[in-house]
Amino acid sequence: MHYVHVPAPGASGPPATVFIHGASANLNDQMAPLRPLLQGRSEMLFFDRPGHGWSGRNGGHASQAQQAELIAALMDRLGIGPAIVVGHSFGCSVAAAFALAYPERTRGLVFLSAATHPWPGGRTSWYYHLTSVPVVGWLFSETIASLAGMLRVKAASACVFAPNRMPPDYLQRARIPLVLRPGAFRANAEDVEGLYRFTVANAPRYREIVAPAIIVSGDADTVVYEEVHSLGLARDIAGAELVWIRNLGHKPDWVAPELVVAAIDKLSGRSVDLQAIARTVESRIADDAFGRRCQPTAAIGEPFGV
Repeated sequence: MHYVHVPAPGASGPPATVFIHGASANLNDQMAPLRPLLQGRSEMLFFDRPGHGWSGRNGGHASQAQQAELIAALMDRLGIGPAIVVGHSFGCSVAAAFALAYPERTRGLVFLSAATHPWPGGRTSWYYHLTSVPVVGWLFSETIASLAGMLRVKAASACVFAPNRMPPDYLQRARIPLVLRPGAFRANAEDVEGLYRFTVANAPRYREIVAPAIIVSGDADTVVYEEVHSLGLARDIAGAELVWIRNLGHKPDWVAPELVVAAIDKLSGRSVDLQAIARTVESRIADDAFGRRCQPTAAIGEPFGV
């Protein structure tokens, strides 16, 4: 497991915070925008999920439950107690699995642009399915996928942000091209191809989650069905607070990092008006209209990953 552990001795801010990145990503995708805002205030743990970034992967690391078990083991190794768990997109399914398996270790949950519930048709992007096919998938990931991905990674990532503007240095700071390495590409495909099966089996159990939860979602997400996932979490987790933001796409961690940190603060016991902060974010992004060529969600993973 490749990770970045940021101690905060004597900090008076939130308790330990564990970040779980989404598909097609690595620990930098959350660390770059959020670490500077929490540095010195909260102990933080960022890590590459198995097969992503610089973490290894074997057959025992594929499921959300197995990844949650690895997180718990890493927390044990580092001496991290109950934590606020922040998931983005696919990472929200791992966060939910962690909360179900380790309720005593879950201080709170922040779900960002969640991918947690069965969606209409259960379809994923064609390249995920192809990569999962034995032999043919290996050949595809070792040859065509990397080259084609490099040609379209910038445009595809911009569509993940749409309708908001992608920061010009996003690809470099978040190290997104790491997912185009053949092994990472196959691990990513395996994750996303298994997501629907996980949601079918586990969504009925979300009512068992007892940790306080905050759900942040934009109504202009072109990657996941926000009406299915985020509204589903708000319905299923007792007492969860839904923060619904007009004209926000799939990347609240980059577009509204101050709101994410405020959600962490609220779960740590501070008095925070998240709805007021959300209205401020809305006013800032109200005129965003980038990525006009990006298609609305037709399947999980469009146009690049979750």
